[in-house]
Amino acid sequence: MSIEITKVTARIGARVSGVDITAPLAPEEVTAIREALNVHKALVFDAGALDDAGQQAFARHFGDLTTAHPTVGAVDGAPNVLPVDSERGRANHWHTDVTFVLNPPQASTLRSLTVPPYGGETLIANAAAAYRDLPEPLRRLADTLWAEHTNDYDYAVPDEEIDEEKAAQRAQFTSIRFRTTHPVVRVHPLTGERGLFIGGFAQRIAGLSVGESRKVLDLLQSYVTRPENVLRHRWSENQLVLFDNRITQHYAIDNYDGAPRRLHRVTVAGDVPVGIEGKESWSVEGDAAHYTPVAA
Repeated sequence: MSIEITKVTARIGARVSGVDITAPLAPEEVTAIREALNVHKALVFDAGALDDAGQQAFARHFGDLTTAHPTVGAVDGAPNVLPVDSERGRANHWHTDVTFVLNPPQASTLRSLTVPPYGGETLIANAAAAYRDLPEPLRRLADTLWAEHTNDYDYAVPDEEIDEEKAAQRAQFTSIRFRTTHPVVRVHPLTGERGLFIGGFAQRIAGLSVGESRKVLDLLQSYVTRPENVLRHRWSENQLVLFDNRITQHYAIDNYDGAPRRLHRVTVAGDVPVGIEGKESWSVEGDAAHYTPVAA
């Protein structure tokens, strides 16, 4: 086996070479990639001639696939592939994928199809490093907190900026309302690491008002997005990024004017999050059985 892992930053990210991800992987290759993902949280591959079928086959090495999204349409003929297309909206906010359902994806793959001539980077943050950065009093507080995540979140966009197309996209995104309560500090099932499990879909801390919740969430989020904890990935065409959705957040930067930007996303079904005392998340509203199985 000739896999090489090269760190990109001290705290997050590595490039993987010496493996052909367009072909079926040997068990030892899957194990090596999984171990690298546990350590580096986000991995960058050259995708070469990888297509939608190949991206799905690669992702299946790590578990069952979800469908594209609980409410948003898939690529035609590929129900497991979500088009991340600048023409369909720009998700320029920090988030972890689909945390508003009971068992969000364990891992996400993004493959570049069309990249703008400048800008369009994806930021990926290490939520475990953020947790370790917390001062001890804040860490003790975070350990006790639970947060409600919802897809009906506060966009903080003035009404005058919402045209008919954006309103239709928002209506589709919230066509099924989901609300789920997750631990603010999640224990990774493979590594035992603790990470801050918050992001844009986390709207309220259990037991606190909306205003109080926002202050606490903003304070904790500021540790996630510290520059030391963030990988800034500049896309080239035909690349694939695999990131651990259980212990990262990401942000697609809207800094490329009107140029086209298109990626395809395939996600791997995840387990139900668990807090530090072993208690699992619970669903408040919305059934995501059509979207994802629950990983053991």
